[in-house]
Formats: sequence, structure tokens, C-alpha cells
Amino acid sequence: MLESLHWVGALCTSDTALRGGLLFGLFAAGLAGSVVHCGPMCGAFVLGQMSERMVRLPTGRLCEWQRARNGLLVPYHLGRLTTYAGLGVAAAVMFGRLPWFNALSAALLTIAALVFLSHALGRLMPMHDPMRRSLGKMIGSVTRRIGRGSFLGEYLFGIALGFLPCGFLYAALAAAAASGRPDMGAAAMLMFGLGTTPVLMVIGVAGQAAGRRWNRGVTAAAPVLMVLNAGLLLTLAWQRMMS
Repeated sequence: MLESLHWVGALCTSDTALRGGLLFGLFAAGLAGSVVHCGPMCGAFVLGQMSERMVRLPTGRLCEWQRARNGLLVPYHLGRLTTYAGLGVAAAVMFGRLPWFNALSAALLTIAALVFLSHALGRLMPMHDPMRRSLGKMIGSVTRRIGRGSFLGEYLFGIALGFLPCGFLYAALAAAAASGRPDMGAAAMLMFGLGTTPVLMVIGVAGQAAGRRWNRGVTAAAPVLMVLNAGLLLTLAWQRMMS
């Protein structure tokens, strides 16, 4: 009995709350963000790959099933998730070794919450700083050299595009870094990436126009979800400060 109570108590620690909150919060952030940001931003990459796949199919194999199967773009999404997990590990290792990590962790969670809240309120404009443009050009030069048409090619394409800079990615990385643990950093960013995947798969299978129609059904809920997520991250920041 005492062992059971000890186990239940362990589940209620601030570290456990941080881990569970991060995983849920970043999945929700990815899902909400993909509706208002990732779909419009990355939809062209998805549709371009879809078109390339369909062109390579023999005429006799063209059918709705092939269109749906190819539109999922599984290797591309696996590549994105690989990059996100790697970035999560790097961020957690970088910040987790600092002696004043608890205060920094709270600050990172607060920054992430404010970015998501700004998106929800429609006040965060797209960034056009020189570093972002330079990184975009560099990624573009790399992706042009990747031969697509195979699982490996599409996987590498996803890895490269996973580095595309955007406010949502920066906010998710800040939150993942707050864990201070490589495994949690990777898991948190994987959850964020998984949250962004359904909308991009809908666009790949049904096309941009159909994706926009589907988006209209959930766009109203996206800001609410981001506000709730910001509140969750702020709560985690407070718990980290008090621990």
C-alpha cells in the first residue's frame, strides 16, 4: 500500500508535470499551428512532391487509391520528424547543462507561451530578417541537389526542409529546451512534428483547395487551442520557478 502511494506521489512531481505538459502542449501547438501557419507555408512543398510522384506513375496505375497513398508522403514527414527530434536533443543539451537551469527553463517556457499567444491573437507577423532569408536560400540550394523519386531522396528532402525557420518552430524549440533532457527534448519535438502532420497529409491527399475547405472547419478552434496551450506553458513555467 505504501509503495503504491509512493508511486502515485512520484507521478505528481513538478518534473513529471513538466514532461507530460510539454508533450501534450507541443502536440496541441503543432496541430493548431499547422492549420494557420504550416499548411499555407509548406503546402506548396507537399503539392510539388505529390505532383512529382503522380507524374512517375504509369498511366495504368493512376487511380484514387494511388493518389491517396502517394499524397501521404510518409518518407518526407519522417525526415521532418528526424530533424525536429535532433533539434530538440541539441536544444535540451545546450541549455540543460547551465547551472541556473531552473530559471532559464521558466524563461524559455514563458517565451514559447508568449509566441503561441501572439499567434492566437494575430499579432505575430512573419519574420523577414536577413538570417532567416539566408538560411532559406541555403536550404533551397541543398534541396535542389537532392534527387527525389525514392524513399531515401524524399526522406533527405524532409530532413532538409525540417530546418526551415519559422516562429512556431522557434517557440517549440524553446519549450523543448526547457526540459533540459535530451530524451525529453526529442520526444517534445516529435510530438510537435506529429501535430503538424495531419493537415499536411490532408493537403497532399486532397489538394490545396480541399485542404483549405477542411481547414475552415477547424480554423476557429486553432486560436482557442493556442491560448489554452500558452496558459499550460505559463503554468509549467511557474512550477519550474517554484521547484
